[in-house]
Amino acid sequence: METRLELDVLIYPDEVRVVTPEDLREWELETASQVSILTVRLFVALYPYNPAAMSPNPDTAAEELPFVPGQIIKVFGDKDPDGFYHGESGGLSGYVPSNMVAEIPVDDEYLKHVLMQQGFLPVDHAADMSLTPDLSDTDSVHEDVIIRRMVALFDYDPWENSPNMDSEAELGFRSGDIIYVLGDMDEDGFYYGDLHGGRGLVPSNFLQPLPWK
Repeated sequence: METRLELDVLIYPDEVRVVTPEDLREWELETASQVSILTVRLFVALYPYNPAAMSPNPDTAAEELPFVPGQIIKVFGDKDPDGFYHGESGGLSGYVPSNMVAEIPVDDEYLKHVLMQQGFLPVDHAADMSLTPDLSDTDSVHEDVIIRRMVALFDYDPWENSPNMDSEAELGFRSGDIIYVLGDMDEDGFYYGDLHGGRGLVPSNFLQPLPWK
């Protein structure tokens, strides 16, 4: 009776060798790491969500994830046809309504790790959210300017963090501050913003759009 033996091999320019169990484990770990980096995204909850009382799908509410404003949620993949992501936070996992959260645009893996460890981003500043900027200074703001509301993802000190020599023209802020952006981003990646009546340039990569209520 003929016996056939099948082996996996690695082909190099100068040799061919049989794949070892160590090679397979290393390949699996590398592949898993690459998939994780490509598909895991971070979101912050903009509003409180109690699936039992608020879910549009009462039959599957138990499969959804409850959260509070500022809670950081790790999301896997894209949203489904019903507008839900699948994510996890605080040791729980479940479906997340996309209209209740906003993505945190962070590509740096270390910063992602820090945010996940932190668990929360203080975006629920009720006093700040109820205020609108004073636009009485018509010398610096045109009537047709587009005003957008954004939340600071990280602390920003122009004297320490600015890439520009003229950092005195920039506005310092703390994580969770609500900044009203006046107009479009300039060629250096900065907006002109308003924070509690103070105005200056703010770096776009430190901010996340925050919908108006």
